[in-house]
Amino acid sequence: MTDPLDPGTDIGLYVHWPYCARICPYCDFNVVRDRGRGEEQAGLVEAILADLRAQRVLTGPRRLASIFFGGGTPSLMAPQAVARIVAAARDLFPPAGEIEITLEANPTDAEAGRFAALADAGINRLSMGVQALDDAALRFLGRDHSAAEALRAVDLARRAFDRLSIDLIYARPDQTPKDWAGELTASLALGFEHVSPYQLTIEPTTAFGRAFARGTLTPPDEDRAASLYETTQAVLSAAGFDAYEVSNHARGPAARSSHNLHVWRGGDYLGLGPGAHGRLTLDGVRTATVAHRRIADYVVGVSAGTPWSDRDAQSPADAAEERFLLALRTTEGAPVGLLSALELSPDRAPVADLIADGFLMLQDDRLIATARGRPVLDGVLKALLT
Repeated sequence: MTDPLDPGTDIGLYVHWPYCARICPYCDFNVVRDRGRGEEQAGLVEAILADLRAQRVLTGPRRLASIFFGGGTPSLMAPQAVARIVAAARDLFPPAGEIEITLEANPTDAEAGRFAALADAGINRLSMGVQALDDAALRFLGRDHSAAEALRAVDLARRAFDRLSIDLIYARPDQTPKDWAGELTASLALGFEHVSPYQLTIEPTTAFGRAFARGTLTPPDEDRAASLYETTQAVLSAAGFDAYEVSNHARGPAARSSHNLHVWRGGDYLGLGPGAHGRLTLDGVRTATVAHRRIADYVVGVSAGTPWSDRDAQSPADAAEERFLLALRTTEGAPVGLLSALELSPDRAPVADLIADGFLMLQDDRLIATARGRPVLDGVLKALLT
């Protein structure tokens, strides 16, 4: 009998569009300013299409599982370019039926005007980077939209897309659980089926990281961050959202992101665009790919048949560890069979100890992080894998 959690040989597609109207102070993704790069962007679209065709030769025939346009700000893409990539992917990897095609968007007026055209291009799920519904918080986060603009954009998005997801950032300096509960509740009233609340992380290479090093930015302490996390879970659970992954909540199974689940379950996916990561099973070997990070290097590399800065065949243990790390973030958990490749057993420490202490549980031949284990999952994984 086929395991319904096994992604099989279907293949996902991730497209990285690196352009942003503004670089946010917390962002450490591979992004550049959008302005004045029209010719470069046209060349990048052609390179992405060429890369897609070349990787089809490499993988052989597969069924398309999903498409995800990330970035950067892919809602800045010309809808015609999005349509070309979607059509090419469908042609090269014919799907078995309707598939999820997600695009990340910012709620500025300029981008909201593209929503109908993006839907016509094939996008059927929009992930909106609202981040906050408070103008002071939006200014702190370096966003280029106001709360009012976000509300207008959400209204337009509802007219164009049946499926909507919202990204929010919490654990901002001086944020209280009461304030966060109110903001989260207001966000849910907008009608999103999926919520991704991310705790603000201070990365050293970002503007926030530099401010933290100077002592001019103080994030919430560990106790306050834990309280904000608990508030997140309580508010979303009460509203009927299930936390199917550590940072992702859906209003029922149908609202879950099938693309993300495909990745977390260990499915193959192509990474297209500058700096994009991919995972491919080639001749039975799990292979990790990383595209050239600089736009010019990626375009030249695709032309030369070398789009990747790295292409590494993973050992069975490395592949199992990566799949285990991803799967344990979800409520589905990880297949117990992965443990043997990691020289672990549910009957021996450290797995047995973590089960006894209530951080993990065994259910239907899967190892699953409990409600107690999920908030401290990094520590649980460290105990398991070091």
